[in-house]
Amino acid sequence: METNNLSFNSVDDYMLQFSPEIQEKLQILREIVKEEAPEAQETIKYAMPTFVLNGNLLHFAAFKHHIGFYPTPNGIDYFKDRLAVYKNAKGSVQFPLDEPLPYELIREIIQFRVNENRKKGKKHGSQ
Repeated sequence: METNNLSFNSVDDYMLQFSPEIQEKLQILREIVKEEAPEAQETIKYAMPTFVLNGNLLHFAAFKHHIGFYPTPNGIDYFKDRLAVYKNAKGSVQFPLDEPLPYELIREIIQFRVNENRKKGKKHGSQ
């Protein structure tokens, strides 16, 4: 389901539009983000779930055939060898819905992004 023209008040509202199987994958992804970045703020930006920690940390979204994961270009580039098996672009990767999500790799990408954004926050005088 394309979400570009829809608006949501919360991540929960966003996830409710999908089938239970997709909701489960999105919920696990959300829980991993919360575990790795408990201080990140959850919001909706660009009509998709977004986590903010000293700036955008990452976005994710479900589509007809994949879950899009958007950990910024640095998050993709740093893990490019391990992400090579997936369709990816400068700041995004597509995880097919008919395959298990690589949760441990996703966790490592989130940890990388948290460290990046914490360093950025210290440079700008915030925590």
